[in-house]
Amino acid sequence: MKKELRIKKNQEFQDAFKNGRSFANRQFVVYALKKEGQPYFRIGLSVSKKIGNAVMRNQIKRYVRQSVLELMDQIMPENDYVIIARKPVAEMDFSEVKKSLTHVLKVGKVLRK
Repeated sequence: MKKELRIKKNQEFQDAFKNGRSFANRQFVVYALKKEGQPYFRIGLSVSKKIGNAVMRNQIKRYVRQSVLELMDQIMPENDYVIIARKPVAEMDFSEVKKSLTHVLKVGKVLRK
């Protein structure tokens, strides 16, 4: 994933938490914050240490990034998204992660038809 598509700064995460709208399912919580004039969307990932060791957390982040890349043309631009993984993600493979992430983005109405 390109650097301009990532959220890295703590302040940007906090803005999404405070001012963004959230939607969730059992595996993910997603915060979406509207950014006017931004031609693309940006993604921030958060995986808690409670979920597993570093290897497991990095695998989950890779799965989420790849899912977002495959859904890139369907996700609404001009938004910042913060994706928080919950515990059930640890037992999922890539296809299940992608399916769950697609579901939560549809619930939030940020996927184009």
